[in-house]
Amino acid sequence: MGDLGPVAYEFIDFLTETGQQLWQVLPLGPTGHGNSPYMSYSAMAGNHLLISLEKLRDHGLLEQSDLDEFPHFPDDEVDFGGVLPTKLKLLEKAAETFNAQADDESRTEYEAFCQEHAFWLDDYAFFMALKRAHGGASWHQWEDALARREAPAMATWHAKLSTAIAYHKYFQFEFTRQWKALKAYANERHIQIVGDMPIYVAHDSVDVWAFPDNFMIDQETLEPSEMAGVPPDYFSETGQLWGNPTYNWEIIQKQGFRWWLQRVKSLLEYVDLTRIDHFRGFEAYWAVPEGEKTALNGEWVEAPGEAFFNTVKAEFGSLPILAEDLGVITPEVEALRDQFGFPGMKILQFAFGGDHTNPYLPFNYHVQNCLVYTGTHDNDTTVGWFDKASEYERDRVLRYIGGLHADGIHWSMIRLALSSTANQAIIPLQDLLGLGSFARMNSPGKADGNWAWRYRSEMLTGELRERLRELTRLYGRTPAHWH
Repeated sequence: MGDLGPVAYEFIDFLTETGQQLWQVLPLGPTGHGNSPYMSYSAMAGNHLLISLEKLRDHGLLEQSDLDEFPHFPDDEVDFGGVLPTKLKLLEKAAETFNAQADDESRTEYEAFCQEHAFWLDDYAFFMALKRAHGGASWHQWEDALARREAPAMATWHAKLSTAIAYHKYFQFEFTRQWKALKAYANERHIQIVGDMPIYVAHDSVDVWAFPDNFMIDQETLEPSEMAGVPPDYFSETGQLWGNPTYNWEIIQKQGFRWWLQRVKSLLEYVDLTRIDHFRGFEAYWAVPEGEKTALNGEWVEAPGEAFFNTVKAEFGSLPILAEDLGVITPEVEALRDQFGFPGMKILQFAFGGDHTNPYLPFNYHVQNCLVYTGTHDNDTTVGWFDKASEYERDRVLRYIGGLHADGIHWSMIRLALSSTANQAIIPLQDLLGLGSFARMNSPGKADGNWAWRYRSEMLTGELRERLRELTRLYGRTPAHWH
């Protein structure tokens, strides 16, 4: 499924060679329902399935024969159902080897990691062990005493699952060790990693189980009493009902935003900049009552965004945050974004509906403090989008770019993004490769079949590298040391 091994380093070499300065990644947490990185089992843990087996072998934690026996998986999409059990078995083997053979330096490093991350790590490792022991059932379906974290039940299960708990602590240690090495490699080459913080957490997550007071939870059923989503929009006539519980902001604020500060601190260990998903939810969020089947019958509820971001700024000194300010954006949301100087997002695929006042058209970027994208992980690929666009949209695109060029619509849109006045331009890899709808990463509102696309390193051909390098240089977007 791709991991933090040699090919990840080759990808950074590709970015370096073509003069790129940003690598935006999806959320890095352990994926749950539908393999979505936005429905993670933890807001603070890393996805152990990204651990490189080659690196474990190089550390003497696996044998070459373990890798030789690894089954073949599809090249162009992730078979999550096949990868999970196969890889987990080898990760557990590596954990056992580490436990039996690690030298003093590694053990000290491991103990320090566990101590430093105890706020979330202890609960997370326990939660993952419990989940497996309960056949994958959501925490609110466990026996009541355990679901409600009663001390005797917790103690009994903790003793019973000590081995599995230790596995998950080791997985997090190893993930962090590998990710930080990769990040250091990127940073040394003047590449910053743009992380992604989903605003909400999954109901079936350690965060809701361990900190239920932070969320709108029905005390009887332990289901969300209020669910997150968005009203009808570009993507859906009935809105999007995400099913995540909304926050109990009153309690969170009374606690000085403690859980949130820990969350921000955890992410900033892994990334240089943070894209905050669904930024508008920090000004006001769409709350849908328990039992609803669509997002139609929700209401806007104010959130303490200003107080929150002031607290984050006081804690960390600066706010390396990018705002995903798409959807129903009001003057209040824009004011919150601008008060803290967060760059917002401009999506070129949204630019050609409407008329010349469309805010996504490059000549309407009245401030440079923004990021321009051809599309995001929630959009179709540029080739797929153009194929399906209405006649009106296609006509406007072609007139805007001066006709369809021989090198394809994707390069025309990439050129448009790079030539805009936006401070940052980010291009999905599918668009660099000119791929159609089959390579789409996510279709919002569709429960299955998302998040599975993967690329092969041989797709990053010499010709593609040369073209990207040339355009990046032409539009003044190469790093300072290139000049």
